[in-house]
Amino acid sequence: MTPRHGYGLVLLLIVSTYVLAIFAERHWMVTVLLAVQAATVWQSLRVARARPGLRLAGAITLLLALAAAAATQVNQGRLLTGLAFSTASALYLLAPIAIVRDLSRRDRVDLQTMLGALAAYLLIGMAFGFAYECLAVIQPGPFFGERGDPSLAEALFFSFVTVTTTGYGDLVPAGNPGQTVAVFEVLTGQIFLITAVAKVVENWRPRNWNRGSSTGDDATGRELR
Repeated sequence: MTPRHGYGLVLLLIVSTYVLAIFAERHWMVTVLLAVQAATVWQSLRVARARPGLRLAGAITLLLALAAAAATQVNQGRLLTGLAFSTASALYLLAPIAIVRDLSRRDRVDLQTMLGALAAYLLIGMAFGFAYECLAVIQPGPFFGERGDPSLAEALFFSFVTVTTTGYGDLVPAGNPGQTVAVFEVLTGQIFLITAVAKVVENWRPRNWNRGSSTGDDATGRELR
C-alpha cells in the first residue's frame, strides 16, 4: 500500500526543487538544491517501495553529490561544478525507475497512479535539465552557440521543451554531445508516455464495467437457452 501523501508529496518536492533551481545562482544554493533533491529521491524510492539495491545506489550517488557540492564551496572549479550537476542528474534518473516499477505492479488506476506517472515524467525532465547544465559547464565551447551557456533555469526550460517535443527553436545545442543527449531525451520521454498511457488504458475500468459484462453474458445465455 502506498504511504499516505505518497506521490503527492513527491510532486510537491519536485516543484520545490524546480523553484530553487531557478534561483540557484550561487554555489551555496546548489548545496541547498541538492539537499532538496535528496529528499525528493528518497521519498520517491520510499513510496515506490524500491529494491534495496536501488536504494543503495541512490545513497551512494547522494553522497557523491553532496561531496561535489561541498567541494565547490572550497574550490569553485568547472570540473567540480560539472560533477555536482552530473550526480544531480543521476539522482533524478534513479527515482523514475522505481516509480515505473511500482506503477507496473498496480492492478487498477487511482489518484496515486496518476500522480506517480506525472512525478516520474517530471523527474525525467529535471534529470536531463541538470545533464545539460553539466555539459555546459564541462564542454569547451558554449552549449547554445551564440546564445552562450544556459543558466540552470534555461537548461530546465530547454529540457521540458525537448521532452514534450514542443520545440520552440529559441534554444538549440550547438553541437555534440548536447544534440545527442537531446535526441535521447526525446526518445525517453516518448517511450515513457507510450508505456504510461498503455498502462492506464490496460488497468482503467469504468464503474460497473465487469458487472455490465456479467449481466450481458447472463442475458445472452438466457436468450440461447
